[in-house]
Amino acid sequence: MPKNLNTPGHSRLTKLTKQHKIALAGVATLGAAALAFSAVPSDAGTTTSDAAPTAKIAYSSEPIKGVKASVTDQLAGASLKTEAIQAKADAKAKAAKAKADAAKAKADAAARKKAAEAAAKKKAEAARRAKKAASRSTERVRIQPVAAKTYANNLNGWIDQALAIMKQKGIPGSYNGLYKNIMRESSGNPSAINGWDVNAVNGTPSIGLLQVIQPTFNAYHVSGTSTNIYDPVANITAAANYAADRYGSIDNVNSAY
Repeated sequence: MPKNLNTPGHSRLTKLTKQHKIALAGVATLGAAALAFSAVPSDAGTTTSDAAPTAKIAYSSEPIKGVKASVTDQLAGASLKTEAIQAKADAKAKAAKAKADAAKAKADAAARKKAAEAAAKKKAEAARRAKKAASRSTERVRIQPVAAKTYANNLNGWIDQALAIMKQKGIPGSYNGLYKNIMRESSGNPSAINGWDVNAVNGTPSIGLLQVIQPTFNAYHVSGTSTNIYDPVANITAAANYAADRYGSIDNVNSAY
């Protein structure tokens, strides 16, 4: 009679695969055969006589115990083998995933590096173009210098040029302030000279558009202009510089000064 193998020590039977079930059936068959052989006495012989004495069969539970232990061992071994195979497969899958992750990380790093290199190359190219453009612009400026402003060689031109210089040097004065004093002192004649006043008596006559004496011209001469007292622009700027120092501006002068 088959024994009940569903004991606490054999809980794994509930998780048997199809292969385990086939193996169990084979083992059970072998157990039944062993049981049959154990039921026959070892000294029994084959006979055809109907009068052969009937021997008393003695049944033993030892072979059944052995079969039961063998089945248990085989099931345990099969389960362990299955677990080992599964563990090996899991480890292999884990290693494959780790390898794939590493490959992806490497590919991502390579892509980032490539993108950074491309960006740096683009930035360098933009800087190179900008530098080249700036160089061309500078070259054009050198090739095409700004033409110096020219002034008419007359009273209007002399006053305009003197005002431009005065502005650069920070000397106050206006066109009207210069013009009214020039017309009063010399009537607009750059070669005018006063030979009768006290300055003339002292040997330093008043000269030029704004009737400046030589010592005053020398003391208030504006750098960048002619050193000739008869030069219209030099005479105007020196006189305006003197008037700014003494009266605050040539615009404040309304008589001989």
